Amino acid sequence: MTELAQEVTAEEIAQHYAAALDSVALINNRQPTDMTDEEWADTVARNKEHLKIMLAKDFWTTEDLTPLETASK
Repeated sequence: MTELAQEVTAEEIAQHYAAALDSVALINNRQPTDMTDEEWADTVARNKEHLKIMLAKDFWTTEDLTPLETASK
């Protein structure tokens, strides 16, 4: 493990994973009716970027990153 990985607690990893799964769910859902196409495209792009940042972290342990990888494409 790197020094950074040692500084991240299991609880923090769980919080990061939950937030990433929230991004996955948002990307996989349909555009809300009260959101313009431009707003939706921006929202999806920001959440995909969030997933790419999270996938680059080296603190993951046994979490299944497949949903993050799939949704970030």
